[in-house]
Amino acid sequence: MKNNQAKKVIIVGAGPGGLSSGMILAHQGYEVTVYEKQGYVGGRTSPQTYDGFTFDLGPTFVMLPQIFEETFSLAGKKLSDYVELKRLETMYRLHFSDGRDFHVYFDKDKLRQEITRLFPDDLKGYDRYLKEQKIKFDKMYPCLKIPYLHPWSYFNPKLLGAFPYMQIFKSLYQVLSNYFTNKDLRIAMAFQAKYLGMSPWTCPGPFSILSYMEHAFGVYHPMGGVHKLTESMAKVLVENGGKLKLNQGIKKILIENKQVVGVQLADDTEDKADLVIMNADFAYGMTELVAEANRPSWSNRKLAKSPFSCSTFMLYLGLKKKYNFEHHNIIFAKEYQKNVDEISQGILSKDFSIYIQNASVTDPSLAPDGKSTIYILVPVPNLESGIDWEKEKTTLRELVLDKIERDTEMKDIRQQIEVEKMITPLDWQNDKYIYKGATFNLAHTIGQMLYLRPHNRFEDVSGLYLVGGGTHPGSGLPTILESGRIAADLIIKDSK
Repeated sequence: MKNNQAKKVIIVGAGPGGLSSGMILAHQGYEVTVYEKQGYVGGRTSPQTYDGFTFDLGPTFVMLPQIFEETFSLAGKKLSDYVELKRLETMYRLHFSDGRDFHVYFDKDKLRQEITRLFPDDLKGYDRYLKEQKIKFDKMYPCLKIPYLHPWSYFNPKLLGAFPYMQIFKSLYQVLSNYFTNKDLRIAMAFQAKYLGMSPWTCPGPFSILSYMEHAFGVYHPMGGVHKLTESMAKVLVENGGKLKLNQGIKKILIENKQVVGVQLADDTEDKADLVIMNADFAYGMTELVAEANRPSWSNRKLAKSPFSCSTFMLYLGLKKKYNFEHHNIIFAKEYQKNVDEISQGILSKDFSIYIQNASVTDPSLAPDGKSTIYILVPVPNLESGIDWEKEKTTLRELVLDKIERDTEMKDIRQQIEVEKMITPLDWQNDKYIYKGATFNLAHTIGQMLYLRPHNRFEDVSGLYLVGGGTHPGSGLPTILESGRIAADLIIKDSK
């Protein structure tokens, strides 16, 4: 039922968080306008198309599809009417430094056989992991839906009930070491810390549920690419009466007497509104869109010193040949811990890990017939490192291709390149407006979680709300959608 407030809401940025809020609020009768600086929607969840090859810019898969279904339902729609999600039977292939491949199957019988083949002493530990992490997930999942606006939010009964299971004083790697004795299997269950741009050895223990979510619910590919989700959300926004204005950036969020009054556009015109939702990269928005006098008291002191995630070096390759290997692949560094430690220390590793997506093996629509789209991601330090990317990018490209030719089926990858696009941390900052090129936003340390993470209702300014990976609950598509739902829910409640 619509909540006919007739209030005008401006959303800055058409990323998944802003679109999540917008489609829900438009369905509830709010007058919603989304301004987007780029000529496309999705932010980091957007497509790149070159000569018939289509790549996702950032996220390459979906987990917890129920969150997407819930979001569409709250907007009065059904996800399956817009996007086809295909569950991958081989979630990913992991290649270790000794040459072994570990195929992580969704089917538990097949996966147990694979664990028995490679890590026979850890099969019982895996079964115990599934059982105990299910309890942990069931306790923690409802806590992600709560806004933590005040210190007393920590006394929410759901959070109090989950706290004994969260293992907050352990690292992710320590949690997994309680289940698995083999170092490679620990890494296989801990590399998901990279979804947050963090190291398993410093990532907080609560995030052991990341690998559990994959094993329990699966890994999905949206046919046509992950960007089809945000494009569908934009479509729902418009169907529900919202307005979407592309190629129209925001210069400033207008605030008078600690009350938001609208936005100033890039052409200096103003658009007044009752409420504003900021879906820009959090730190970029704080430093560029909100006047210093209107920022929360902590931000002026802490933002520059806050820990941020790593960045990524990207290669998007359109190849003349079709390669029939797994959809998702990770080639681990020979010394994985040293690699992730060097990233946090601002060192560009000579021995690095690589993620490779071969999406066209599942989705032929992404490449011309008989050809492949290959997406390559290398976690690297963010721009705090001082690395000269104009100098280093060509060398790193060659090292990446060397490693791929050595450790994958693509022995002739250089000869097969038809289309190529490269993105460095500097490009993330300059072209995509990501603070310090930190593609996974503020780090998910204990000191930057829950109440200690930027709030979905902006403090000290009435009528301003925040969504996206830099706010609560955090980065990753499912949680970013949750940030949008939380903000929409707060607006609806605040309007009563």
